[in-house]
Amino acid sequence: MTDTNTERKTPPGSRGTPGAPAPLTAPPAGPADPFDQDDLPTAPGATGRLLRSLLSAHRATAATAVLLLLVQQLALQAGPLLVAYAIDRGVPAFRAGNHTPVLAVALGYLGCAAAGGLLQYAFVRTAARINQAVLLDLRGRIFRHAQDLSIDFHERYTSGRLISRSTTDVESLRELLSEGLQELLGVALSFVSISLMLLWLDLGVGAVAVASFGPLYLLVRSYRRRSAAVFAVRSTAIAGVIVKFAETLNGIRPVRAFRRERANDAEFAVLNARHERSNGDALLEMARYVVGSRLVANTAVAGMCLWGAYRVAGGTLELGVLAAAVLYVRRLYDPIDRLGMFLNSYESAAASLAKIAGLLAQRPGVPEATAPRELPVRTGAPGREVVFEGVRFAYRTGGEVLPRLDLTIPAGQTVAVVGSTGAGKSTLAKLLARFYDPTEGRVLLDGADLRELATPELRRGVVMVTQEAFLFSGTVAENIAIGRPEASREEIEQAAKAIGAHDFIAALPDGYDTDVRKRGGRISAGQRQLVAFARALLADPAVLILDEATSSLDVPGERAVQRAMDTVLAGRTAVVIAHRLSTVEVADRVLVMESGRVVEDGSPAALVGGEGRYAGLHKAWRDSLVG
Repeated sequence: MTDTNTERKTPPGSRGTPGAPAPLTAPPAGPADPFDQDDLPTAPGATGRLLRSLLSAHRATAATAVLLLLVQQLALQAGPLLVAYAIDRGVPAFRAGNHTPVLAVALGYLGCAAAGGLLQYAFVRTAARINQAVLLDLRGRIFRHAQDLSIDFHERYTSGRLISRSTTDVESLRELLSEGLQELLGVALSFVSISLMLLWLDLGVGAVAVASFGPLYLLVRSYRRRSAAVFAVRSTAIAGVIVKFAETLNGIRPVRAFRRERANDAEFAVLNARHERSNGDALLEMARYVVGSRLVANTAVAGMCLWGAYRVAGGTLELGVLAAAVLYVRRLYDPIDRLGMFLNSYESAAASLAKIAGLLAQRPGVPEATAPRELPVRTGAPGREVVFEGVRFAYRTGGEVLPRLDLTIPAGQTVAVVGSTGAGKSTLAKLLARFYDPTEGRVLLDGADLRELATPELRRGVVMVTQEAFLFSGTVAENIAIGRPEASREEIEQAAKAIGAHDFIAALPDGYDTDVRKRGGRISAGQRQLVAFARALLADPAVLILDEATSSLDVPGERAVQRAMDTVLAGRTAVVIAHRLSTVEVADRVLVMESGRVVEDGSPAALVGGEGRYAGLHKAWRDSLVG
């Protein structure tokens, strides 16, 4: 057996691709990746559509909340009218010995105050129900959508940003729904009701108040435009802090091993300072708005008081009407600061909703089949046939990894795939597991294109055990049963015994009910791998992929896992991605890959007896054992 320019040994049922590897070219330079900027593209109006979809199921409750607030405003705005009546009618009647008008005004004022409080309580409870239901829905959407998105997305979009979307950004929406919308509705109803009341009390006084809305409108419009940009920057800055925090803690071991603490402190200080500046910019915009709005409000009130006093002195305006008008104007401008708080909440929530809408707008790179088909029934033959038919593949951020691959793995055959780093071994495994779809060509399972299979059907047929052997927080039994949650305790224990994991599991403090804690940190790497094999055995897939399943283990752990491999590989098709050649000994057939092509293909014994790449690798491995 020689190198790529010599004939390769190809067993029946496989199709190699002749010829030397085509040179790979670097990907052309393009625009900045929006993933790097935390700025996922969305269609115009996506944010509004998202908010409407969240609120659509609560229209009736929202209408009730608005009605409660409207009645509350009517109760509150009756106060100045009662004051005007008391001054112009009640006091003269009281002096004449008739106490009834003053008593009626007092009782009416108390009644309006009590009604306003009760209605406010009812509104807060109703709005809180909407608030919590919307947030529950939104968090669920983000979580479900994040799980549905492809591996390609998660390799580009960090988990810290996903955490920021589902925590900080959702919290911004909570503030808007729980406080901001009440402020907006209250301000809007106050403006309308008080304006109408002022115009009804006195046309001139009402016209002065309405005329002051012009400067306020320009002020609000300017504030919204400036603050929108500020809050967009702030949302990204917050996400940057969370990403760095999560990344550092998830990688705390290499951080400590390579003394990255000071470097991380410096990087975190830059991100924290950026967050501080964005918060400061938001506060400055708010301060400018408050100063400007109070200047307009105080000027309008002072002018109205002077003009009203002049008219009262001239007898063209009643004193009670002026007092009521001043009270109404004060109530008209008091919410201006609250309007600023609402605009703060609105712009913050708008920036956050834009980020969330961008996330929810992402479509899976590996979509569900539109008309899914079922795999043919297995007729007693072990495993299923796997075919790579004219497969080409390139990652989104790099050059072509598989120039062209034609390969058949007969049902029940165990194939080991070896080669240097970057040769395409793991890419082959990911395509078979349908973590990615080929750029060109098809991957077939018993003649069925993987793209035509529903995800549950594919996951029942193909299972991958990775190098990391990730375990979730929870019991050992729960982790083994992930592939078959309905499995009985007896079936779980049988799978563990078959793999050789039962003894160490039984020795744990609570046996199969022992919580393995975060990432399975309570047990060793070799034990985690055995649990992963028990999980695969219990799931009983027709095709099993082992992606460097022993590369991180010590010698005793590797031997235990290799014994388990004999059990888990029996009776199924298997693809074993191997760095350690000791793993290859279980294979019926070996593929040697280089630059995305199969350059050698044959049984382990045949390739060892040749003069090709595998023979050289095997000799070097044997020499290392002797040394």
